[in-house]
Amino acid sequence: MNALQQSATPPARPAPLQLRTAYAVCRHITRSAAKNFYYAFLVLPRRKRSALSAVYAFMRRADDISDDPALKVEEKAGRLEALLDAMHAVIGGQQTDDPVLMALADTQRRYQLPVALLDKLVAGTAMDVFGVPNTGGDPRTGVFSSDFGEHPEVRRMMVGEPGAPRLMCASFSELYTYCYHVASVVGLACIRIFGYRDRAAEPLAEKTGVAFQLTNILRDVREDAAMGRIYLPAEDLARFGLTPADFVAPDAAKLRPLLEFEAQRAREFYLAAPKLLPYIQPESKPALWVLVEIYRRLLEKMAQRNFDVSGEKVRLSTLEKLQVAARGAWWRLR
Repeated sequence: MNALQQSATPPARPAPLQLRTAYAVCRHITRSAAKNFYYAFLVLPRRKRSALSAVYAFMRRADDISDDPALKVEEKAGRLEALLDAMHAVIGGQQTDDPVLMALADTQRRYQLPVALLDKLVAGTAMDVFGVPNTGGDPRTGVFSSDFGEHPEVRRMMVGEPGAPRLMCASFSELYTYCYHVASVVGLACIRIFGYRDRAAEPLAEKTGVAFQLTNILRDVREDAAMGRIYLPAEDLARFGLTPADFVAPDAAKLRPLLEFEAQRAREFYLAAPKLLPYIQPESKPALWVLVEIYRRLLEKMAQRNFDVSGEKVRLSTLEKLQVAARGAWWRLR
């Protein structure tokens, strides 16, 4: 075989048994770690459930690197870069024994997932480490290009206070950038696996992803603060007369106006979800509905508790999520 023939030879693909095992590993990771996504996946056809599990398992690996307290910042950067390099290599045809990358590469090929979406997903997890850049900012250093000249209180908070959590975003624009990378790009990958009939679905999936991430941020505000991070924008804290120190031992009554404000912002983004549903292939609509219903119920459960972040973290029970999934399954079977 000459060199030209060799270069035209398609890359070897995993054996069927090897690929089935890789997808099984990804489904196990999803079942173990995806406390909300998993219930939406249950009402999908198996092939799509497996594909979404591969995307989730890859996302989970990147998240675990960013959240690992045992790793120094430089080590996290190196491991995220290595993960990106390995992902690109496997998608490009390099053989691997890594089940997550194997299943992800197969999913990317089957559903024509833009590799740029996967790159952005890892970039989003890097923002947990380096901060969220504004236009012209450097995500590795957390340097922001916003002009805070007219907002000295915001500038002061972004510099940080000794012993207080770090503010990750100066403005809602920066928070939107973060939400886009860690949630909207997942939504854009999901709708490619779901199947959709019009590109008008894409901005709606983007907004729905932002709604999900705002819900996550509100639910995890105390937990994130304990890890030294506050994702709510500095400009909003200043608006409500708060500082990062107020999140160290949170006073529910003091934080409530800010959290209610952010919840209303999330509700506005949830308005995109019912507009998105008609664009999705019929067999996938129940899964999207289940996912939206679970996250929206989570937000309203927090509202019912008056956004009290001083107590137990708000969750939907397994029974509540199974009831939502059952309604989705019934919808699919009709």
